[in-house]
Amino acid sequence: MFFLTGCGGKNTSSQVDAPGDDKTAKDKTLNIGADLMQDKTPLKGFNAYLDGFHFYNGNINAQMEAHHYVNQINEDVYQAIIFDGNEKDAKIMGIEYIITAKMFAQLTQEEKTLWHSHRFEVASGSLIAPGIPEIAEHELMEKLISTYGKTIHTWHTDQDRNLPVGSPMIMMGFTKEGQLNPKLLADRDKRFNISTLKKKDKRKDIALPKVDPDANAWEKGKIRQFIISNKADSALHKHQIMP
Repeated sequence: MFFLTGCGGKNTSSQVDAPGDDKTAKDKTLNIGADLMQDKTPLKGFNAYLDGFHFYNGNINAQMEAHHYVNQINEDVYQAIIFDGNEKDAKIMGIEYIITAKMFAQLTQEEKTLWHSHRFEVASGSLIAPGIPEIAEHELMEKLISTYGKTIHTWHTDQDRNLPVGSPMIMMGFTKEGQLNPKLLADRDKRFNISTLKKKDKRKDIALPKVDPDANAWEKGKIRQFIISNKADSALHKHQIMP
């Protein structure tokens, strides 16, 4: 269960500044009123924070850090809002759906090509849950290691796009040592004052599940991406590699 929260944030600014005029006094007053008076029940369930890394499906060299705020729907299904930082200026980069191996086994073979496994992210120590006690993080990772994620980024702030322009993109997770840019990892570890290597060592006791062979389809050259097209039949399942 995702039920523990902690600090572990406010150390990563957004990648970009969005253009536009400052909020007017009227807007600020309306925002304050909405904050005090409107119910936000759907948002209250996003009570877990995960930090990890993604890359564009089809281009493993286009990598970025991703800050996940996660809501557990039930024992087998989770949903996450992904930001490019953890401060007030953070931009929503996209979303990720996370399901257990039991749910993943029920998907069609084609659908599975859109999903990535979390086994290596957990085992390598690159996926962390900042701000909660180490024992709680370990228990959380024991559950996450056998799950699968379907991730779509809609605002590519890693490419210095200051507005959410361009096609949404399907993202993937790393599966082997040497794939993740060490500079990205080192920068993240410095900001959170952690050691990925130490986390990796402490997670050696977590059993490694067998990964469904239809997940991480990019490893077999099966790339699925969205593209922008004038043709109605080409919105999905086309091959496109980010420059």
